Amino acid sequence: MPAGTPPRSRPTPTWPSRGWRPSTGDLAVSAFERTPAPATRPRGERRLTLALYIALLAALAPLLSVVDPGAWTFAVATLTAALLAIGFVARRLRVPAVAVTLLEAAVGAGAVTVMFFADTALFALVPTPESFGQIPVLIQSASNEILLGVAPLEPTRAVSFIIVAAMGILTIALDHVVLTARMPLLATIALVTVWLIPAIAVPSGVNVLAFAVLAVAVLALIRAETRTRETVAPRGRADGAGVTAVAAAIGTVAIVGAIVAAPSLPPPVVRAGGNGLAATIDPTLNLGDDLRQRGDVTALRVRTNASSIPYLRATTLSTFTGARWEPDRLRSVPLTEFAFDDVVADEDIRVTEYRTNVTIEQLSSAYLPVAYPAVGVDGTEGLWRFVPYNRTVQTPQSNTLGQSYEVVTHLPRPTLEQIRGAEARLDGGNVDVDVVPEGLPPIIEALALEVTAGATNDFDRLSALQSWFRGPDFTYSLLAPVQDGFDGEGADAIARFLEVRAGYCSHFAAAFALMARTLDMPSRIVVGFLPGTLTNDREESQRVAEVKMSQLHAWPEVFFEGIGWVPFEPTKSLGDVPRFLPAAIAGVDDDGEDVAGPRPTATPTATPSATPVNPDFDDDATAAPGSVQLVDLRPYLVTIGIILVLGVTPTTLRALRLRMLTRRARSGDITAAWRIVQDVAIDLGAPVPASESPRAFGMRLIEAHGAPSDEMRRLVNAVEHASYARAGAAEAGARAAEDAEKVRIGMLDAAPTESRAKARALLLPRSLIIRPGSAFADRVASA
Repeated sequence: MPAGTPPRSRPTPTWPSRGWRPSTGDLAVSAFERTPAPATRPRGERRLTLALYIALLAALAPLLSVVDPGAWTFAVATLTAALLAIGFVARRLRVPAVAVTLLEAAVGAGAVTVMFFADTALFALVPTPESFGQIPVLIQSASNEILLGVAPLEPTRAVSFIIVAAMGILTIALDHVVLTARMPLLATIALVTVWLIPAIAVPSGVNVLAFAVLAVAVLALIRAETRTRETVAPRGRADGAGVTAVAAAIGTVAIVGAIVAAPSLPPPVVRAGGNGLAATIDPTLNLGDDLRQRGDVTALRVRTNASSIPYLRATTLSTFTGARWEPDRLRSVPLTEFAFDDVVADEDIRVTEYRTNVTIEQLSSAYLPVAYPAVGVDGTEGLWRFVPYNRTVQTPQSNTLGQSYEVVTHLPRPTLEQIRGAEARLDGGNVDVDVVPEGLPPIIEALALEVTAGATNDFDRLSALQSWFRGPDFTYSLLAPVQDGFDGEGADAIARFLEVRAGYCSHFAAAFALMARTLDMPSRIVVGFLPGTLTNDREESQRVAEVKMSQLHAWPEVFFEGIGWVPFEPTKSLGDVPRFLPAAIAGVDDDGEDVAGPRPTATPTATPSATPVNPDFDDDATAAPGSVQLVDLRPYLVTIGIILVLGVTPTTLRALRLRMLTRRARSGDITAAWRIVQDVAIDLGAPVPASESPRAFGMRLIEAHGAPSDEMRRLVNAVEHASYARAGAAEAGARAAEDAEKVRIGMLDAAPTESRAKARALLLPRSLIIRPGSAFADRVASA
């Protein structure tokens, strides 16, 4: 029973009463000092255990939209139930709390071993060093499968292990937090976090039904815990009613705050495969921060038998939601087990095979830079997977660092007449690459129609757009989007870019792709590298180009029937514009080998140089870093506002709770008055153990925490009167509320300023989550 918590009203004991002896002094010695009594079993454990199990399953439910159901769902449900049942039985047998947790951990580890490491475990149950050695591999494999895969993911061994093991650990932790420490609000934070993971992995709108189920489950858990400590007050009211209201309010704030605040925070940037020692590839259009870095490193070296160094791609972004371009997460196959699909082009389109050799220097990524369209990749080490849709190569557990490989490409080479005669159309694709979201700013389509008004075919329309972007109206600038507040990829940012007409590759590529879609042409965006800069080095008689991390780039592609995806380069002052020669002079031979279409017959002529042009940075690009006007303060202001709201929430809830207790105390409820004193003791870090009597507890507060003695003496007498006297309880409690308030103020005033205990008690009151007599209340102490 918590320190000084009056037991339920009972008849005055007849002396001598077992477990009690009369007082021999004043406040220094308890009037009814209890001798140690046998430990009692905590109340309501069955209800709490069931509520926790339901809450865990509710938190896990949204994961079914990310990973296909399978054996892991049964394993999670069974393991979670088994661990909670073990904890319940062990506590019934009065096993110490630490031993309960260790027992659950042992059972959980054994179950996971049987499910995933039986072949390397001793007797299929006891993990061996070989079993432990597999864990990092599975974790790395699962993380990359989640990053590179497409929802819903296949429940592979690695993914299933992560889910089952994580839920086992979560169950053990929350069983201790809820059942032993009786702190369900802390469990709420963990449950909400688990619920949010699928939304982070696969961005989508909030599932209202799943959220409602979670909210009900969490609030039911909080209510189940508060019911275990409700007592009957002197006037017959349930002592836990106010606690339930406050707990429910905190739980609601925690859940709603997490759901509402999370979308307002700046989204995390996924950097695939980075190890902190080398540069990484950002597979999204958030390239501005990387490009603005003043430091630069050599990402890779490349050589080819083609007439020019090709662009190297990491991934493509085909889906535009209106707010962002999302990287493609489509089916992949093992690189070494499946042959690449042939490049499909009309019979009269010339297709030439080229070989490009790449050596990774300081690039740590799960995305392998490859030329397009790849039909083969040789020389890679580790496990790599090929994505047929966009002909990119990714890894679930390896890394690009130190890789040296050769990419074989079959490049369609239409003549100018052929591409002008082709339509930009794609029927039956895997991804909707021609969708234009509703509510698009009118300026985007209006400018697309205006710029292409004089063109008579799709290629000329796109060429007009490309020339317009690269013309005098636009400026390449890394800083203008930040200064003008449109450094993003949504439709509004694109519209603003078209007004300001200054930005970098992400803005040019996104604007071009979206404007092409308004003209009914299928488009997508590619993230990868510019061709680099030729060096004086040669390997096998081929010039070697050096590609820096500053040449990370984004460019658009449009699909033409009979030809395939054709790249364009709208970014001002960067890269090379793709050129298509007229049929009369298109028969240019080079070191490539033609694999389809007509063979060259014309006299070879020099092709335009493909050496990339260095960016002509404008004045904005040399602006002093850290200048105030370069920072978009809105995300930070939103974050600060959320922090401030959450910061004052504990103080507000504590004030409401104090007001509720004071009102009850003034009506004669001694229990409420005494709880005011217990709460301030917990807030100031004073232990409030279950084994201490009211009088001994009061004496300690006077001696160690500055509680006023007269008021404390009267309050203790009132508590003892209400608890043990046959009559006169109402009279004893007449001044209880006033005395409790004076004790509270006196203890706060007496708190030493240098210990910061008073500020912590006012701003972060621990009594909101720690109840008197709990394990945490017994151990709490001032910092």
